Amino acid sequence: MAADHVGLCYAALVTAGGIIGFIKAGSTTSLAAGLLFGFLAALGAYLNNTWISLGTCGTLALVMGTRFLTSFKLMPAGLMMILSVLMVLKIVSSMTKRHMTLHKISTWG
Repeated sequence: MAADHVGLCYAALVTAGGIIGFIKAGSTTSLAAGLLFGFLAALGAYLNNTWISLGTCGTLALVMGTRFLTSFKLMPAGLMMILSVLMVLKIVSSMTKRHMTLHKISTWG
């Protein structure tokens, strides 16, 4: 099974965001979080492991959503929240399609 290319792009954006946060603000927390979550997102995408991907994107959606609601700053919290929610929706949609396909196959026999 091929790697999830959208998920790999998401992982690259998360990693780049952490690096940019470190360069612009000197935030080692942003760097560490960006590298950790970028790695986990890339791992989930490369292995096509929906649970790793869902956990990573869901956690980032919650954390960045909370930051966005307290600051109302689109960059970086709002953008990462939007991207993470879109990834969660993509993952859940693909899980639902896969489940429906397996259900159809099992009811034919």
